[in-house]
Amino acid sequence: MSSTPLSFEKLAQARVLVVGDAMLDRYWYGSVERISPEAPVPVVKVTREEERIGAAANVAYNIVALGAQASFIGVVGNDAPGHRLEALMKDTGIRTELARDGSLQTTVKLRVIGRQQQLLRMDFESEPDHEALASQTETFQALLPEHDVVLFSDYGKGGLAHIVSMLGAARAAAKPVLVDPKGSDYERYRGATVITPNRSELAQVVGAWQSEADLQQKAQNLRISLGLQALLLTRSEEGMTLFDASGAHSVAAQAREVFDVTGAGDTVIATLAALVAAGSGLQDAMHWANKAGGIVVGKLGTATVSHAELFVT
Repeated sequence: MSSTPLSFEKLAQARVLVVGDAMLDRYWYGSVERISPEAPVPVVKVTREEERIGAAANVAYNIVALGAQASFIGVVGNDAPGHRLEALMKDTGIRTELARDGSLQTTVKLRVIGRQQQLLRMDFESEPDHEALASQTETFQALLPEHDVVLFSDYGKGGLAHIVSMLGAARAAAKPVLVDPKGSDYERYRGATVITPNRSELAQVVGAWQSEADLQQKAQNLRISLGLQALLLTRSEEGMTLFDASGAHSVAAQAREVFDVTGAGDTVIATLAALVAAGSGLQDAMHWANKAGGIVVGKLGTATVSHAELFVT
């Protein structure tokens, strides 16, 4: 590892402001012993149900799990899943600032698990009202001075409609800004400190690359054109590469069995943000984020990594 592990006390002082799309992750676990006589599908006898914090809210949860402080700004519906999600977030110690939109259906992802494998996922969702989103801009302005780093987690569900103005405010306040991007319009992330696309997300914007040299050129061109300090490409089994003004810096994937990649990107950017907020440089933070990602893919479903798992084991 390239840097000394951060103490719990040091991380406890780090404050990250997370903005994005909050979701409730539901899991139905059961046994599979036969195929349905009605259709060629397995019959799952559900024996256990679980609810977890998902999407951008899971980023905030990962920050808190590491021992840092996280505040979360988002919009949910005035429905049972929205209230349940808020309760779960507050129970974890996340400072939660949720606007409620009566016309919005809080996003729920329901996963059916049988024999330790995901058999089916069902999504329930709608887009938030513009006025509810506008009210969160005021909340963002109020909370911004209290935090060391701003993190935008874009899940493409409409919760970051005002990201351009919020990112501009963060830059004006000289706060590092990290973005987990979505879609093909990266212009909205202009001026961020670092964005963290995966391979498919980056290829959607810059096109496929034929070699490492081609990748480096495309990534650097995008970084420069958007005025970014760095671009961190997550590459699954190939590890990660950080592109900045001094070149490309890669780290190999941690050798471990991949059990479930759900939420791994959340863990990576959460770790990166927490360490930057605690004073680490991006290259050092990348190494720890890579290790955290390697740990979390060994867990089933949306999960987190603790300070002890990352820095002690």
